[in-house]
Amino acid sequence: MSAPTASRPLSESLVESLGEPIRGPRALDQSWRRFWQLTYNIARSEFKLKFFGSALGYLWQVMRPLLLFGVLYVFFVEVFHVDKATGAAGRFYGAQLLGSIVLFTFFSEATSGSVRSVVDRESLVRKIQFPRLAIPASVVTLALFNLALNIVVVLIFAVIEGVRPMVSWLELPLIIIMLTLLSSGIAMLLSALFVRFRDISPIWEVVSQILFYSAPVILPAEAVRKELGHGHVDHILYHVYTLNPLVTIFQQFRHAMINGNTYSAGQVMGSWLALLEPVGLVCIIFALGFWVFTRQAPHIAEDL
Repeated sequence: MSAPTASRPLSESLVESLGEPIRGPRALDQSWRRFWQLTYNIARSEFKLKFFGSALGYLWQVMRPLLLFGVLYVFFVEVFHVDKATGAAGRFYGAQLLGSIVLFTFFSEATSGSVRSVVDRESLVRKIQFPRLAIPASVVTLALFNLALNIVVVLIFAVIEGVRPMVSWLELPLIIIMLTLLSSGIAMLLSALFVRFRDISPIWEVVSQILFYSAPVILPAEAVRKELGHGHVDHILYHVYTLNPLVTIFQQFRHAMINGNTYSAGQVMGSWLALLEPVGLVCIIFALGFWVFTRQAPHIAEDL
């Protein structure tokens, strides 16, 4: 090792003598099978532990969206008669409302649950080498387990309310895939940023509430279009509203799964070609989340 000089401090010479710095585990490794097995096992363990010792067990997962649905149904149907005010789009409003709540519950669990996911597993991250992406991926997978239970309840409720099985029900996997990609992208982004910026948690809580009321959960998209269908400024506001991928996803769920009289996602956007905008935005969010998490993954342990 060469002796340090005035232009080369001792600390710099010492670092060079130790060689290249050791990078931490990456977001992914070369074995996709190992990654998915690890993701699934973490999600399954969390699913079992979540209701361990509970008298009602998995029923609590179904009760949460049902309780919110009950409050909103009484307030907006029994008091304000939103179902009648929206005309034909308000048919089977109860099933539409419950379905939208269930979808947003999945989105909220996948994103809000991922914010602290890496930090809460600090001891695991520091001691074990594994693909870091398995942590936010397991949160999204756990939310998918819960969504599967709740979708069954939505379909049963819809049939009881009078909805008949339709060919368009085959669109359900595509709807869930698009929502999962959106949720996964945000989950990767939030979990990576929260390691350095703890303000992410309260900020996302506010954003999540805004998204709940701006998405077609309570009101179908055609009601918003009716109110914002006049004037140049209103047209711009409506276009911004439809860029929200949740609008496309929730509205297509209403149209395909519950009531064909509601607008489809293409009708909401103005044309099926215009759907490229929200779909492209989902792809961008997913790619951005993956890129940020991949860059951050090797430094997570030292940043915690």
